[in-house]
Amino acid sequence: MAAVLNSVRAFFAPSSFVIDAENPGDVVARENLLDRAMGVERRKKSSEKLRRGRIPADGLALVARDRDGHVIGTVRLWNVEAGVGMDGNAINALLLGPLAVDPEHGGKGVGSALMRAAIMEAKQRGHGAILLVGDAPYYERFGFFAAKAQHLVMPGPFERSRFLALELEEGWLDGVAGILVPTGRMLATAPVRKAA
Repeated sequence: MAAVLNSVRAFFAPSSFVIDAENPGDVVARENLLDRAMGVERRKKSSEKLRRGRIPADGLALVARDRDGHVIGTVRLWNVEAGVGMDGNAINALLLGPLAVDPEHGGKGVGSALMRAAIMEAKQRGHGAILLVGDAPYYERFGFFAAKAQHLVMPGPFERSRFLALELEEGWLDGVAGILVPTGRMLATAPVRKAA
C-alpha cells in the first residue's frame, strides 16, 4: 500500500495533507468527523446495514491527515457479494463508503485524493468493481456510473440514480444481477462475562 500512497502523494503533492492508512487510534476521530460531515442519521442508511459489524476490506481503510497528523478525511471499502453472474456464480465487489471530509477542509482536494488512492489500492489488490451510493455528478469524474449497477439492488431503501459502479476490470459486472450482501470479516467482540 505504501507504493500507492506515495504515488497519490506525488500526484497531488498536497502541502496541507497526506493520505495514510487508517490505524486503530483513528477510530474516535473518524467517527466524530463522520458525525460532523454527515450527521448521526448516517447510521440509518442502507449502506450502513452492509457495513455494520464488519471490518473494511484489507488495506482499504484510508484517512487524510493534516500537517499535525489530525484526521481530516476518511474513506473505507467493504467486501460485498454483488449478486450473481450469468453463470450463476456469486460476484465479489467492494462497497465504498462513507467518503467524508471535515467541513473545515472542504474544497482542498482531500476527497478527490482519498478517492483516487482508494481506487488505485483496490485495483492493485485485484478487486474487480467498486459500488457506492452517492451524487453522480461528483463520482462520475472517477468513472462511476449508474448503468453498471442497473441490475443490482441495495438491502433497504436507496435512490436508483445514486447507486453507481466502477469496473476495475472491464466486464466484471456484465450480466450481474441481485442484491448486495456483506461478505467481509466480522468485528471481533469482547466475550461477555456471566455473573458468578
